Amino acid sequence: MARVIGGVILDLQNISLSFGGVKALTNISFDVREGEIRAIIGPNGAGKSSMLNVINGVYHPQQGRIVFRGQERRRMNPHEAAAQGIARTFQNIALFKGMTVLDNIMTGRNLMMRRNFLWNALYWGPTRREEIAHRRRVEEIIDFLEIQNIRKTPVGRLPYGLQKRVELARALAAEPSLLLLDEPMAGMNVEEKQDMCRFILDVNEQLGTTIVLIEHDMGVVMDISDRVVVLDYGRKIGDGPPDEVRNDPVVIEAYLGGAAH
Repeated sequence: MARVIGGVILDLQNISLSFGGVKALTNISFDVREGEIRAIIGPNGAGKSSMLNVINGVYHPQQGRIVFRGQERRRMNPHEAAAQGIARTFQNIALFKGMTVLDNIMTGRNLMMRRNFLWNALYWGPTRREEIAHRRRVEEIIDFLEIQNIRKTPVGRLPYGLQKRVELARALAAEPSLLLLDEPMAGMNVEEKQDMCRFILDVNEQLGTTIVLIEHDMGVVMDISDRVVVLDYGRKIGDGPPDEVRNDPVVIEAYLGGAAH
């Protein structure tokens, strides 16, 4: 499908978050448009992961407004955020290491399973049909991310780069409209990064999924992002297209340094 950037689907206004006396985020505002890849960058401790945790309901800011798809959110938890179409991967892989790739991805379908525990215990009729439908969707994701040959392998036996891809698959199994990726390429070698970049672009372009991405590799960020927001010590210091951010003197001074050119 042709890529189209639409209107604002997520609007964060004057977000402030503190833990005790420590300010993690101070008066941060930015938006995310439907269909775009929106990067959040900044040095360690800048507040990037805290911002993702605010978006998917892990943290509740003391100040500010969060508007998702035109509705202001109050105190939403991660389960409610997932039900609204927000999925997340983590900086540290959060998979079930003893389970197979297929079963790990199936856990991403939990929110969509309609039958109650009694139906599931009996496992017949509607429950069986439902599981077959979910499994069919999971197999499509496995094909999409080119992991057919490891579908029956326990995740704990896989190299790091493939585990990251399985985590992406599990997030996609929830069929999110907004996908939050927390350092999806951390710890990868060059080849693994190239693969992950390609899959992120495919998810965005072919599935039409809006993506918010935290990433330290500036080459990756500048190549695949539509817009970049820059945080430093919990404050926003830059926001705009990659080239504009790359050449912003404040950003260069605070973060990019000589790597900006």
